Amino acid sequence: MAGKLIANLIVMGSGIIGRAMLQAYRKALDNANKTGVAHETINNIRRASKTMTEQEARQILGVSEQSTWEEIAQRYDNLFERNATSGSFYLQSKVHRAKECLENVYQKNKQDGTPP
Repeated sequence: MAGKLIANLIVMGSGIIGRAMLQAYRKALDNANKTGVAHETINNIRRASKTMTEQEARQILGVSEQSTWEEIAQRYDNLFERNATSGSFYLQSKVHRAKECLENVYQKNKQDGTPP
């Protein structure tokens, strides 16, 4: 009898707590939408997921628009090796992404027949 009573109290209590948490969550979402926090968060996520621009890639590798692919590859190898031995993984990944970006640009220009 006492066990049944305790079980009913636990079930009813968890239901009440569950509904209260759901209400609080809905209220928090409403407040976030009213203040624009939700939109700002979504915009930050979009900004972070954008691909690297050609200009940013050139700045990272320290090359100009007139640089040949061989110069870019040499600069990439130099920076990548430096960061592999005594640098950070973050910088190394930035150097790699910059090379990938410029590689796409050079391949596209090669297909179009336009100089880089």
